[in-house]
Parts: sequence; structure tokens; C-alpha cells
Amino acid sequence: MSTVLKNFDTWKKFLGERVKHAENAGFSGEAIANLAYEIGGFLEDKVDPQNDSNRTLKELWDVGDESERKAIARLMVKLAKKNA
Repeated sequence: MSTVLKNFDTWKKFLGERVKHAENAGFSGEAIANLAYEIGGFLEDKVDPQNDSNRTLKELWDVGDESERKAIARLMVKLAKKNA
């Protein structure tokens, strides 16, 4: 996992593949966005950003309230799907 976190393009592709798997498994877009929000909370607490792009996302996450964090999660899902 640490290798995936070091390169933002690799991270987007990794996430995109997971989003596609979730969609194929029947998860709704809302369910995927909710999972992305929960994962964002986990990453905030447990993972030190490995590159400037991830650090920027963490800083945005840190200053956002719950609704803004949910918007970031939804946008990351869209970005990931685009890069799958």
C-alpha cells in the first residue's frame, strides 16, 4: 500500500479500480461515496501523506467540515473512476 501512496497517479488508478469493482458488485454511487468518506477519515488518522498531492488533499480534508469532506470524497470517487 505504501508504494501506491507515493505516486498520485498510481493512487488514482488504484482507487479507480476499487470503485469499478464496487460498482460491479452492485454498490450504489451513494454507498461508494460513503465508503470514500469513511476511508478519508481513516487515512486522516492513520496515514502520513507520501506526496504533495496527497498532502494537499489532507490539508483540504483537515479544514473541511463534514459536508465539505463528503464533497471531497465524492469528487475523489469521480476522479478515481476517470483514471481507472
